[in-house]
Amino acid sequence: MAPLRWGFISTAQIGHKNWQAIRKSGNGIVTAISSRDQQRANDFIDECQRLCPFEERPQAFDNYLELIHSDSVDAVYIPLPTGLRKQYVIAAAEAKKHVMCEKPCAASASDVQEMIAACRANGVQFMDGVMYMHTQRLEELRRTLNDGTSIGKLKRIACQFSFCADEEWFASDIRLDSSLEPQGCLGDLGWYCIRFALWAVNWQMPQRITANILTERQRDGSPGPVPVEFSAELLFPGDVSASFYCSFITHHQQWANLSGDRGYVHVNDFVLPYVGDETSFEVSNADFIMDGCDFSMIDHRRRVTIAESGNSTENSEETNLFRNFSQLALGGQPDEHWAEISLKTQQVMDACLEAARSQSQTVELVG
Repeated sequence: MAPLRWGFISTAQIGHKNWQAIRKSGNGIVTAISSRDQQRANDFIDECQRLCPFEERPQAFDNYLELIHSDSVDAVYIPLPTGLRKQYVIAAAEAKKHVMCEKPCAASASDVQEMIAACRANGVQFMDGVMYMHTQRLEELRRTLNDGTSIGKLKRIACQFSFCADEEWFASDIRLDSSLEPQGCLGDLGWYCIRFALWAVNWQMPQRITANILTERQRDGSPGPVPVEFSAELLFPGDVSASFYCSFITHHQQWANLSGDRGYVHVNDFVLPYVGDETSFEVSNADFIMDGCDFSMIDHRRRVTIAESGNSTENSEETNLFRNFSQLALGGQPDEHWAEISLKTQQVMDACLEAARSQSQTVELVG
């Protein structure tokens, strides 16, 4: 079967990583790169070809729509700023091109619904770029949650995703511009936390959300501030609760914790696995023993390891993402599950932001 031919809409930095992922996937090739500046597109191609070359050099475009309508492209990767994505996702779908959309998918859930509807109407695959969804570790984690003994009944989910940016970054990065990235750190980082919680509860939607914008900032020229430090609390059916914290002003952390009535699981690097030849998580089933004057907490902990690389190999998460997408696109049968979970993640994210900006700081969700 011929490989899926990819075109990139923009030369965003994440494209370098995904170029290599497509190269290593075995079922995809990059055939086109577009930028508003064709020289920038050519420079991007030259750099990536030097580091990770395809047999044929991709074509440079200076117009996004020209790439979308090119006969050399089957699927479009869209890492444009969030505020700009909708029109190009819809244009790609209407041109019968499969769509990989970076996260957050759009400025609102209603926009995502329009994007998904366009993809469905044109029979093309839609998927967002959350890489950890395509790991063997997540499959093993699900088996552990379901085994009945490792954590028992799930009761609590907690996670944090953060990095500490410098002042130069705050002055220039588009994530500080509300017209381009209106959700700030909630969209850039919180999306991963929300997705993890939804995955953990098998895609049930929360019934109640409380949230706080802890810190806001904006770069020069932004119409308004965006969240740069955010926290939220979610209550799911079955009395399962979840909390998350995301931030541009707190040092690198990306952990997740799943607690039940018999133990807990801790993942220290749930978004971007640490470099190495294996991924892992820890299961803890501590005992508390009282014996006269001795009060003892006994550590019973085991490490579960999976033979998959942290990054930049044939079996790392970014490669699996593009390989899995290409299999669906080449198979001609789009999987609606991926669009559905993107919409659910967007709906919860929108509700978190609404809750944080409302006086009550509580949003009720039904269904």
